[in-house]
Amino acid sequence: MSFLSFFKGYKNFGIFFSILCVIIIAIIYNVLNVKHTLPIYQPGMVSEELVDSTIQHQLKYHKIADFSLTNQNGETITQDNYKDKIYVADFFFTTCQTICPIMTKNMEQIQKAIINDNDIMLLSHSVTPKIDSVAQLKKYALEKGVIDRKWNLVTGDKKQIYELARKSYLAVKTDGNGDQFDMIHTENFMLIDKKRQIRGFYDGTNPEDIDQLLQDIETLKYFGGS
Repeated sequence: MSFLSFFKGYKNFGIFFSILCVIIIAIIYNVLNVKHTLPIYQPGMVSEELVDSTIQHQLKYHKIADFSLTNQNGETITQDNYKDKIYVADFFFTTCQTICPIMTKNMEQIQKAIINDNDIMLLSHSVTPKIDSVAQLKKYALEKGVIDRKWNLVTGDKKQIYELARKSYLAVKTDGNGDQFDMIHTENFMLIDKKRQIRGFYDGTNPEDIDQLLQDIETLKYFGGS
């Protein structure tokens, strides 16, 4: 029997074997392609300009501190309103005409995506609390489509918001103009897990980052929210 005849005789077997190999590889890939847990961000992992000097080198045990602020409806909002919740936090102000409108629009898109998920909420902190009164926040909330049960816009004591921004969320820069509690907010959205740990930073003006944030929320949920 010639080599060519031998090859022809096993042609069908070769095709079958190749298909079988592809199927086996696909099965193995799907089994091994499990979700990877998200990192837990610590102050020492974040740019120093966003972190209070007292914690800049901390590399473990970081969590969002307790807080007490007032939302767009005049209600007191504390960490208890977010207990056992995954949430997305940011910093803004209602009179901002640069990045804030884009951030707010993208936060509203997140709100739409999570509207029926009771495990997920949103929290936006004003960095100009003297300007952003309850009435001002309410007006802004109505204009931007904020749904009260999903999304709190909060104002309150400026020192507390400053410390939350730089000691908890690691999210704003100092103003540098004399007032120790003045701050320059960034475009960052922060993903917070059910243990009050930071699990991601995202550019709130970038649609691709918003898509990644939504994927990371699903990853957190896969691991029970923490």
